[in-house]
Amino acid sequence: MTEDLSPAERYAAARIRAVEEATALAPFRALYDFELDPFQIEACQALEAGKGVLVAAPTGSGKTIVGEFAVHLALQQGRKCFYTTPIKALSNQKYADLVKRYGADKVGLLTGDNSVNSDAPVVVMTTEVLRNMLYAGSQALRGLGHVVMDEVHYLSDRFRGAVWEEVIIHLPESVTLVSLSATVSNAEEFGDWLDTVRGDTEVIVSEHRPVPLWQHVMAGRRMYDLFEEETDHGGRGVARREVNPDLVRLARMENQRTYNPRDRRRGKMVREADRERERRQRNRIWTPGRPEVIDRLDAEGLLPAITFIFSRAACEAAVQQCLHAGLRLNDEDARTRVREIVEERTSSIPREDLHVLGYYEWLEGLERGIAAHHAGMLPTFKEVVEELFVRGLVKAVFATETLALGINMPARSVVLEKLVKWNGEQHADITPGEYTQLTGRAGRRGIDVEGHAVVLWQRAMDPSALAGLAGTRTYPLRSSFKPSYNMAVNLVQQFGRHRSRELLETSFAQFQADKSVVGISRQVQRNEEGLQGYREGMTCHLGDFEEYARLRRDLKDRETELAKQGAAQRRAAAAASLEKLKPGDVIHVPTGKFAGLALVLDPGIPAGRTNGHRGFEYHDGPRPLVLTAERQVKRLASIDFPVPVEALERMRVPKSFNPRSPQSRRDLASALRTKAGHIEPERHRRQRSAAADDREITRLRAELRAHPCHGCDEREDHARWAERYHRLHRDTRQLERRIEGRTNTIARTFDRIVALLSEMDYLRDDEVTEHGKRLARLYGELDLLASECLREGVWEGLNPAELAACVSALVYEARQSDDAVAPKVPAGRAKAALGEMVRIWGRLDALEEEFRINQAEGVGQREPDLGFAWAAHQWASDKGLDEVLREAEMPAGDFVRWCKQVIDVLGQIAAAAPRENSTVAKNARKAVDGLLRGVVAYSSVG
Repeated sequence: MTEDLSPAERYAAARIRAVEEATALAPFRALYDFELDPFQIEACQALEAGKGVLVAAPTGSGKTIVGEFAVHLALQQGRKCFYTTPIKALSNQKYADLVKRYGADKVGLLTGDNSVNSDAPVVVMTTEVLRNMLYAGSQALRGLGHVVMDEVHYLSDRFRGAVWEEVIIHLPESVTLVSLSATVSNAEEFGDWLDTVRGDTEVIVSEHRPVPLWQHVMAGRRMYDLFEEETDHGGRGVARREVNPDLVRLARMENQRTYNPRDRRRGKMVREADRERERRQRNRIWTPGRPEVIDRLDAEGLLPAITFIFSRAACEAAVQQCLHAGLRLNDEDARTRVREIVEERTSSIPREDLHVLGYYEWLEGLERGIAAHHAGMLPTFKEVVEELFVRGLVKAVFATETLALGINMPARSVVLEKLVKWNGEQHADITPGEYTQLTGRAGRRGIDVEGHAVVLWQRAMDPSALAGLAGTRTYPLRSSFKPSYNMAVNLVQQFGRHRSRELLETSFAQFQADKSVVGISRQVQRNEEGLQGYREGMTCHLGDFEEYARLRRDLKDRETELAKQGAAQRRAAAAASLEKLKPGDVIHVPTGKFAGLALVLDPGIPAGRTNGHRGFEYHDGPRPLVLTAERQVKRLASIDFPVPVEALERMRVPKSFNPRSPQSRRDLASALRTKAGHIEPERHRRQRSAAADDREITRLRAELRAHPCHGCDEREDHARWAERYHRLHRDTRQLERRIEGRTNTIARTFDRIVALLSEMDYLRDDEVTEHGKRLARLYGELDLLASECLREGVWEGLNPAELAACVSALVYEARQSDDAVAPKVPAGRAKAALGEMVRIWGRLDALEEEFRINQAEGVGQREPDLGFAWAAHQWASDKGLDEVLREAEMPAGDFVRWCKQVIDVLGQIAAAAPRENSTVAKNARKAVDGLLRGVVAYSSVG
């Protein structure tokens, strides 16, 4: 190629190569045995130029390369780099990767329960750890050059998202920020905000999937392509994709009405041959069982696969189903390697605990190449599953959606059992963003030519809706930022109240709210111009027409109000008269389609009572069932009775009367006409209008006639302009209220929090009191409750196990609330202290209501949950794992996770508790030692 170039071109190319080789990127690229993608190169070049970067790219596209370049750059410049992740498992994984590349002496780890070489130039940590370091003014921040925020789209998380924004806002200006995000539809908006708060930030968006993704639906014995022609190839083309017509036919066939014997009577008899053919077709459509799915994927060479099931119990059940079906995905050699790895990784677990943890059943599945993966598993077990899967020794994993959150565990195929999941409140359809996140695991870069996403056929599935889900890339990043008590005291302590308020107004939450106000503000401006024109149009030379128009409106409003009151009274009277009706009453239906003579068969019922006719229950007043003189049996509604109704006559309804029988209806209607056909219904007299005697209306009419504008020749023209003015003015005020509601929302919430903290003597203007300094060291959802418990000495005199039980109420939240059963709690001092904690919470809750701090908006203190108190107490009291798990009725993974969270808060309490005349700090440290044993103490690093 170079021979074809002219000397000048060869010289220019050599100059370009020399420049490239002189950059930090050149030696970094040499560390990889594959070529970097254009978006990775662009992001790395921006970083080397001193810019911050936001990289938004699909799962598995290799955006972490950019984060690793930041590490490389920091080490080359002799500065520090912090690599933050949202979850500990991801921190552990990234730590292991960086240690492999740079050595254990240069890389550290800081999570809630691990601290390894924390003074190293490169430290991997959870985002919360960095937030706490920023508020504490940690010395570790000295020399910090780069911060990588992996999975930065977590700032949408309504529980933890605020932490990401706190870090971004409070990082020193000298720190270069690297933000790595999944594909989001508003990356440019997020980049604009980063540009505002962090300075020059390059936004790099890549829609390209390095491994093309093919979408399928498995129904019966067949696997159908979702799209007829998948020419898009994972984002490489722009060809239009049509839903596979075979799938559309399947859906239509399943939704066809089955044969109904009544069709014969309707003259629509379906031929026997058609019914038989339909039956045969239906037999081809079913949802394949879990072992059948894995077997099919294995036969088609689509393993390893991750099957996402939105239930922990169902994940475990799926493994058992595959084992009972006799599935074996590993040969003898692979089984031996699995056993060796598992025994090595679990060697520190006491043998007596293995049976409790279901070790042997778990191992049997692993040896066959099948495993579950969910938050209820012991962390060690989860890590072993991840390692075996990456090594290709586990080929089928049944997982909850938590596996999709960042863990580097790609597969050839991803299977979705259902497109509906429980979101904590109800069963809801998964969003396009969730679908993209889950299926993003399919296709291993450098291993697979293509990835496969398989959705299992379900009853009433709509292929077009699924295609929309698969083809939509809308996953907007929405801020979940809300100020907290701890945040407020830390900000005031560092910056003072006024500067803190300004800082909060720079949050992404406020940025988004302000941006949404721009369009509304423009509309208000246009409305103001229109109002000026209308004001000129209604100007009257005789007087103030705006005042005259107001009198007209007041009069109209008063007349409307009285008319509504009269209508309500008439409806109430009519409803009361309907409640008095009895079977056999002859009435006159005053209006409606069935107006005229009628016989009451069933008076209907008000809400809350059962009426006996087909078991109906009515919530909108009585609905009598009547037979009309025209032989129709109908259930009437209150709308048919605008005026009260009275029985004109009584007649017996025969017990043999059958409303479905035309003969019965004819005979009874004839008897009705004979009995009461001659009776003329009493005409309902129209009552005198309330407006005629209303003093307010009399006064307004008098003022109106006396007004100068009343005699104007152009009065009605002016009135039309005045009515337009009034309507536009009302609409404009509504828009202004919307603007007011969205502007400074974060700062207003902060003001209310500061007011409450000042009331409780945590703050005095810009001064943080001793109580406030204690609160500044307590991070968590119930930070203020913990601080108040320390302040009031609630935990004084408790032994370490009792303290662990009380602190558990600050962190634990049951997955599903069960108000029917009171949780078991330790007796004696611990029970009394827990009761006192609930009493203090009640007082705080009342204060929050007074200061308009709303828990529904994610601000404030939820009620402490005592559901883990007994388990924490027993474990800290050195009870055995078998006994504790049995009594707690809790999976081992959940137990370990809650224990570690209790340990984390106990550490904060030990640091925040008074040093003098207090046993809390000492007992908190002892409680940590009591909890940090056995399965809880197994380190996930090293």
